[in-house]
Amino acid sequence: MTEPDQPKPTSERHVPVLKDRCINLLAPGFEAARLRGEIPVAIDATLGMGGHSEAMLQRFPDLHLVGIDRDEEALALAGERLKPFAARTDLVHAVYDEIGEVLEDLGIPEVHGILMDLGVSSLQLDERERGFAYSFDAPLDMRMDTSRGQTAADVVNTYSEEELVRIIRKWGEEKFAGRIANRIVNARAAKPFTTTGELVEQIRAVVPAAAAKSGGHPAKRTFQALRIEVNEELEVLERAVPAAVDAIALGGRIVVMSYHSLEDKIVKGVFQTRSKSSAPLGFPVELEEHKAELKTLTKGTEVPTAVEIAENSRAASARLRAVERIRARRAT
Repeated sequence: MTEPDQPKPTSERHVPVLKDRCINLLAPGFEAARLRGEIPVAIDATLGMGGHSEAMLQRFPDLHLVGIDRDEEALALAGERLKPFAARTDLVHAVYDEIGEVLEDLGIPEVHGILMDLGVSSLQLDERERGFAYSFDAPLDMRMDTSRGQTAADVVNTYSEEELVRIIRKWGEEKFAGRIANRIVNARAAKPFTTTGELVEQIRAVVPAAAAKSGGHPAKRTFQALRIEVNEELEVLERAVPAAVDAIALGGRIVVMSYHSLEDKIVKGVFQTRSKSSAPLGFPVELEEHKAELKTLTKGTEVPTAVEIAENSRAASARLRAVERIRARRAT
C-alpha cells in the first residue's frame, strides 16, 4: 500500500522572485536604523508564502518583520514557515493599501524597509481550486481573499457586454476584447459559467490561432483582466504605493516588483513624482517641504538575469523599482 502524497514544505513549493537582489537593496535601510540606535522594522506587504520574509529574518537577526496578506491560506502557510522567528514577526490579515492602519494598530510609527511583490502568488497559481490558472479546469473564483467579494464567475455572468469589453481591453490589454466579451455573453445565455475550463473553451473559439502563437495562451490576457477586476488590484496599488512612501523612515527603502505594464506605470508614477521638487515654477527658494522625498535607486526598471530566471521561471516577467527616503517624514 503506497503512502498518500504529502504536501511539500512551503520552502520547497515557493522560490522567492529576485530574493537576493531585493534584500541587498533593502539592507542599507536597516543599517540606517541601526546607526540611529533603532531596531530595524520591515514590511513584507505581499507576504505570500513567506519566502522573502524568511530570507530577511535569517540575514538580519535584529530585524522585526510585519507581514501583510489578504489571503488567509497564505498567512497560515507563511506563519508555519516563519515559526522560528515568531518573536520578531507580526502577521496581519489585511490588504496592502492598509499599511498605515496596520502600523497604527501595532504601535509602530515608521519602518525602514518595505517590499511589494505584486500580482498573483505561487500559492494562488498552484492551488487549482482557486481558479487563477487557465491551464486546468477549476471553479471560476480568482479571489485572493476567499472570505469576501465577488468571484470571476460573478463578473463573467453579470457584467454587461460593454463592461466586459472595457475590463478585458483595459486590464488585460487584449485586442480581441470585443469578440471575447460577445462570445461570453452569448454563451452564458444558454448556461452560466462556473469553471475556468468553460471560459477557456469560449475564448479559444474566437481568438485566432495565429495570435495565440505570438501572444501566448489565448486566455492569458482575459484571465489577467478578470483577476485584476475581482481583486481591485490596480485601485489598491494606487493607494498602496503612496501609503508605503508615507510609512518609510529617513534612509529607509521601498522595493517593488511588478509583472505587467499597468502595475509598473502606477509604481513609476508615484516614485517619479515624489523624487522631484514640488516647488512651484518660478518659486525663488525651494523650501524644505518642497524638496524631493525620494531618491531613485534603480535605473528605470531592472529586469531579471538569465540566472535568476533559471532559478525561478516566474521571475521572467518581473520588473523591479526601488527608492530611498531622503527627506524626513512630516510628524503626524
